[in-house]
Amino acid sequence: MREPLKGARIAVKTCMGVKKGEKVLVVTDPLKIEIARSLVEAAREIGARTLLMCTPVGKRHGEEPPDVVGEAMRAADVVLAPTTYSISHTQARLRATKSGVRIATMPMITSDMMRRGAMLADYREVKKLSKRVVVRLARAREVEVTTRAGTDLMFSKVGRRVYDDTGIYHRPGDFGNLPAGEVAVAPVEGTAEGRVVVDGSMVDMVRGRIEIFIERGIAKKISGRPARGLLRMLREAGPKSRNLAEFGIGTNPKARLIGNVLEDEKVLGTCHIALGDNSTFGGKTRAGIHVDGIFTMPTVKIDGKILMKDGRLRI
Repeated sequence: MREPLKGARIAVKTCMGVKKGEKVLVVTDPLKIEIARSLVEAAREIGARTLLMCTPVGKRHGEEPPDVVGEAMRAADVVLAPTTYSISHTQARLRATKSGVRIATMPMITSDMMRRGAMLADYREVKKLSKRVVVRLARAREVEVTTRAGTDLMFSKVGRRVYDDTGIYHRPGDFGNLPAGEVAVAPVEGTAEGRVVVDGSMVDMVRGRIEIFIERGIAKKISGRPARGLLRMLREAGPKSRNLAEFGIGTNPKARLIGNVLEDEKVLGTCHIALGDNSTFGGKTRAGIHVDGIFTMPTVKIDGKILMKDGRLRI
């Protein structure tokens, strides 16, 4: 078996539950074409009616795909999107989801990630763990996050739904990443205060310490040697890009810290934040960009009670 095809079969059969005769659309770009072809092959093995669309490489995560892609997404039963830049937090993806399409986005996926690590997890177990975290986090009003590296952040989640990305997308309108394994919420705009020290990855496989100082839900100051690319992306996207868009908790025991945000944010024992758009999962900010940053060994308190201590969940 060719290496990427192993993960492709898990994605198609286990995660998406593709059935014979279903319409499967694979959206990709030239840098991810080989992975896309493995997904097409896996879908055709099942007997799905499969179409591959290859678009130009985008400019940033959260950028809208071409209109023709958005229309094709809405016409499919299942969409798989191995792309260089994420289309997860786009209006095109949201419209397709609302139309009942099952979607898995795979931004920055690599052949290595298709054959080992998070992609090969037992996703039924990932789902069980994620649901347990959702139950605890959903009850909370305020969240406090600290790390030994210096993160000290507080925010409100009053009225915000908690989402789980389980890797099992069998119902109409299901959506998530592959590889999967996280629980996330959009903090209430204007409520976040403090500092986040990203000591994992952020911005397209860049690793290193980035400090983000947040006031009233906005990243007012960003520093650190690896932050140059991040600052450029935020400037290009506009002022709303500095919104604290997301807080997430990794729930995939097979995920590895490899310097790739797609897998790093799923690592059990890590947390992450994102800047930019949260309009696709319960927030109010449309920014045209969504950039995640991972930090390690977090302690998470919800309404003063410990949910996670130094990277270990207490559920």
